[in-house]
Amino acid sequence: MKTLRRMLCLVDGEHYFPVTKSALDMLDSLEHNEVVAVVFIGGTEKLRDSSEAGIAEKLGRPVYFGENHYDIPYQKIADTVEKYSADVVMDLSDEPIVDYSIRFKIATVVLSMGIPYEGPDFKFFPITEHDVLKKPSVKILGTGKRIGKTAVSAYAARLIHKNNYNPCVVAMGRGGPAEPEIVHGDKIEITPQYLMEQSDKGVHAASDHWEDALMSRILTIGCRRCGGGMVGDVFITNMKKGAELANDVDSDFVIMEGSGAAIPPIKTNKHIVLVGANQPIINIEKFFGPFRINLADLVVITMCEEPMASNEKVERIENYIKEINPSATVISTVFRPKPLGNVKGKNVLFATTAPNSIQSVLSEHLEDFYGCKVVGTTPHLSNRPLLQKDIEKYIDTADIMLTELKAAAVDVATRDALEAGLEVIYCDNIPIVTDGNNEKLKTAIINVVDSAIESFKDE
Repeated sequence: MKTLRRMLCLVDGEHYFPVTKSALDMLDSLEHNEVVAVVFIGGTEKLRDSSEAGIAEKLGRPVYFGENHYDIPYQKIADTVEKYSADVVMDLSDEPIVDYSIRFKIATVVLSMGIPYEGPDFKFFPITEHDVLKKPSVKILGTGKRIGKTAVSAYAARLIHKNNYNPCVVAMGRGGPAEPEIVHGDKIEITPQYLMEQSDKGVHAASDHWEDALMSRILTIGCRRCGGGMVGDVFITNMKKGAELANDVDSDFVIMEGSGAAIPPIKTNKHIVLVGANQPIINIEKFFGPFRINLADLVVITMCEEPMASNEKVERIENYIKEINPSATVISTVFRPKPLGNVKGKNVLFATTAPNSIQSVLSEHLEDFYGCKVVGTTPHLSNRPLLQKDIEKYIDTADIMLTELKAAAVDVATRDALEAGLEVIYCDNIPIVTDGNNEKLKTAIINVVDSAIESFKDE
C-alpha cells in the first residue's frame, strides 16, 4: 500500500490565483498526493490582495511568505518543509520570478533536507545514503574530476594510519571490479611487475583503490560505478557491498572515497570536500557546487597556483565557501610530486594527468628536491594514443619512467617502459598548504576524524 505524499508547493504572483488554485487542486486530486502548504516566492503583477490571509483564502491552503515579495525566501521554504514534514517540493512558479540559477539554489535547499524537488519537466532527487557502516567514517568527495581527490584521500589515509586510527579505504571507480575487491596494501609489495600481472588478468590495476593501497600502504576495497548525476548519485555501483565488507575487515575507521563528482552512496559521520581552483568558477558557485560544499566539515581547495588559478580566483573561492558554509574549515593547497623510489642522478620521463601548463613547475620540483633530470613529460595518462606517442618520443633518452598510478599508467606507461628496459617508479602527489603551514592541514584532517568518532559514539 502506497503512503500519502505530503507536498509543499511553490507559487508566484505572476499567475492569476484561480489558475494557481486549479493546479493545486489537480495535484491534490492525484492519488497518494496531499498538498499540505504553499510558499509564495515572489511576483506582484497579478496580486490584488497581497495579505497572507487573503492569498490563503483564495488558494484554500496555508500560505507562507518570506520577508518581502521580491526576494526568494529560501529559508522559509526550508522552514515550511520541516514544519509540515513534507515529502516533496513541487515548483509551480515560472520566469521572471525564477531562472535557472535560482532553481538550482532552491534545489540545493530542498535536496539538503533529503526530499525531491520537482517541476513540470524536471525532478531532482537527494543523494542516496545507505546506512550500513558499523564503524566511524568520513566521506571524501569532489566538485569535479581531475582535482586531486585520490591524492588527498591517500594523504589523509596515511595520516590517519600514522596516528593509529587503523583505517581502511573504500573507493569506487569507473574501472572498478564487478565484486568489491580487497587489496592488502598493508601486506603485499605492489611492484610494477605485480600490477602488470593484475592488468594481464583483466584487472584495472590503476583504479583508485590500487593507488590508495600503493600510496598509503593500508587495506583498501575497490568498487565500481557507472554514470554520474548532477547532484552526485550514480546509476549503478556495488559500493554498498564494499561498505558492508568494510564492516568485517581488520580496521577501526572507514574512508569512503568518491569518484569524480560522484558521491559515495553511503551514510558517513563527516565529510571532506575537495574543490579544484582550476575548475570554472560557475561550477563551484552555481548548479550543485554549493550542494557539495554545504556537506563539508573540511574543504580542501586544490590547484591554487598560476597558471591553474589566479590569486584573485582562489581568494574568491575561499570567501564564497566561508560565506555559504561558515562552519567548515577551508584550506588552500597545491600539489607536488613525490617519487616512491630513488630517482637521484637519473634521466626521468614523467607521466601525469596534470595539464601542460603546470608541467615546468612539477619538473623543476622533481629536479630540485630529488636530484633527477626530467628529460620529458607527458600530461596524457588519461589519453592512451597521445600517451604512447609521448613515450615513443622520449623513451630513448630516459632511464626511468616516473608515473602517477592513474588511467593508463599500467597498461600503457608501465608496459611500454618495462618492454624498453626502463625502470618504473610510481609517483605520489602531496598536498602542500599555500601559506606554508602544512600542520594546519594535518590538524584539520585529524579533527574531522575525531569528530566523526564522537558522532559515531553519539548515534
